[in-house]
Formats: sequence, C-alpha cells, structure tokens
Amino acid sequence: MANLRTLIVGLGTMGRSHALAYHAHPGAEIIGLTNRSDVELPAELAPYPRFTRFEEGLALKPDLVCIATYSDSHADYAIAAMEAGADVFIEKPLATSVADAERVVETAQRLNRKLVVGYILRHHPSWQRLITEARALGGPYVFRMNLNQQSSGPAWETHKALMQTTSPLVDCGVHYVDVMCQITDAKPIRVSGMGLRLSDEIAPDMYNYGQLQVWFEDGSVGWYEAGWGPMMSETAFFVKDVVSPNGAVSIIENNKGASDDVDGHTRVGAIRLHRPCGDKLIDLPDEPGHQELCDTEQAFMIDAVKSGADLTRHMSDAVQSLRICLAADESIRKGRPVDLGETT
Repeated sequence: MANLRTLIVGLGTMGRSHALAYHAHPGAEIIGLTNRSDVELPAELAPYPRFTRFEEGLALKPDLVCIATYSDSHADYAIAAMEAGADVFIEKPLATSVADAERVVETAQRLNRKLVVGYILRHHPSWQRLITEARALGGPYVFRMNLNQQSSGPAWETHKALMQTTSPLVDCGVHYVDVMCQITDAKPIRVSGMGLRLSDEIAPDMYNYGQLQVWFEDGSVGWYEAGWGPMMSETAFFVKDVVSPNGAVSIIENNKGASDDVDGHTRVGAIRLHRPCGDKLIDLPDEPGHQELCDTEQAFMIDAVKSGADLTRHMSDAVQSLRICLAADESIRKGRPVDLGETT
C-alpha cells in the first residue's frame, strides 16, 4: 500500500506531536496542516502546506485525517472526513455527547472506515503492566485515581479554553476511567459526580474541580478526581491505586502533575505490588516520553489502516468511558446519581 496521504487538523500540543509522528513515519505523507490561527511550529513541520479552514485541507482528499482540535468540533470533523473517504485518528474525548460519539462510530462502521481514538495510555508499556498486575489480583476492585493540575500562565489559558466546552472530568477522566474499565471488564451501571467552580474566569455553568464515582456490575467501585487552575493544591495531585481483596497495585512515581509537563502526565517510574504476604517494587526505568508515545499511537493508526484491523472493541470502549464521564457531568447538574441508561 502506498503512503497514507495525511492531513493534521489542530496544531496545539497534541496536534504538533502527532504531526511530528507522521512526519517521521515511513508509511505516511503529510499533505497539509490545519489550524485556525497562526502558530509556531517545529522546523520539521515548516515546509508543509498550511490551512486555516478544515474544508481547505479536506479538499485535498487525504487518506487519513488526524483531528486534534477542541472537543466540540470532533464529531462533525470526524464524520466529514470519513464521508470524504478518509480514515480518522481523533484525540480524546471522541465527542461532547454520547449521541455524537455513537454517531461517529456508526459512520465508521457504515462506511468501513478505521477510527482510532487517542487513548495514549493504551500504548504505554508501564500502564499496560499496571493493568496486567491489577487483573492478576482479581476483583472486585476499588479504583482510586486523580490528576489535579496547578496550572498558571499559558497552561491556565489553555485549560480555560478547554472548559468552554469540556470539563476536567471529561477531558482527562476518559483516560483513567478507560483504565478502570480495562481492569474490571464489567459493565458500568451508575455514576455520581460533584463539582465546584473555583474561579470567576470560567463560565458560570462550568466547574474546574470535580470528582466522579462509578459502580460496576461485578461490585467494583472507583473514583476519579480532576482539578485545573492556579488555586489547585499540589498535595496528593497524582494518585493511581487499584485495590482488590488480594492486595493492591499502585503507581508511586513522585513529582508529577505540572500542567506544562506533558511527560509527567504519563510517567510511571515504578509500580508497587502489595499482597498481604509482602510488597514487590517493579522498577520501570526505560519509559517512553510523550513524543515516543505519540509516535506509537500513530504507528498503531497506520497499521490499523494497512492491516484492516478490527477496531470494533476499541470504538465501543471509547464510547463507554465517555459515557461514564459525561454521566458525572449530568449528575453534578442534577444533584443526584445517574443510571447509565439515562445518559445522552
């Protein structure tokens, strides 16, 4: 198969990293970079054609479209790209509503397009090890996870822009809820959420601190906490624990969480496996950095297109983790737990 003619849409932190991944991959040929505003790019990307409108890039008839824009445009861009004949890589979250997410998946299935969602932790060997060790313990599980980010300056501006359409619980939470779902592999049944607006700089109906609780059919329970902003505490800002009747597995790397340190969001460093008979430290010294993970994600995308991989489970998992996080948003608005059959 010839190199995949690739269009990148959105040139923020993730879009630039994905563009560099395609630039370096022998199976891809970048035909355009799209961003609404002019942004500074790495020297490797400077020679490529630039567009300010998605439609201009799509008119080039790409084989593959990488979408790394704000989440409110994800569904429409993905569907337009697939209808134009392209396969799609899309950053998380897949959409801003369950209905839109299902619409994107339905389009991929109807048109036989490949759709990969940017769940970067799925490509991280240390997180894969965490999931393997947790599953080996056996459930039911207690999941304790958070990612609080004490952001200021440009990072806070980015967070405020994200919160125009997407809460912290959804934007970051889909990653860690997806980890929970991979470990338990049980049906989620109910979600409760609480949130608080801690800044006058964000919309009155948005919160920049939130926590969700999720119940699973096998008895497993979990919580996830996310907060953004200059007021956030740096105490216990990165907790990743899985507890079972037979012990626990935990990420113990310190000095994480700074919002401008993208490597810190995925770095594990070491895992502590605890059993009643004693603890075992699993050192993970050679972890991939952020760019290496993006390279791996895009290699997965290209291989999925060229090999014709079945992505049915991948797509349904992406909808499920989004459904849980959006249910937490709904719970916060309604002031009560939400059964997942209610969510839209």
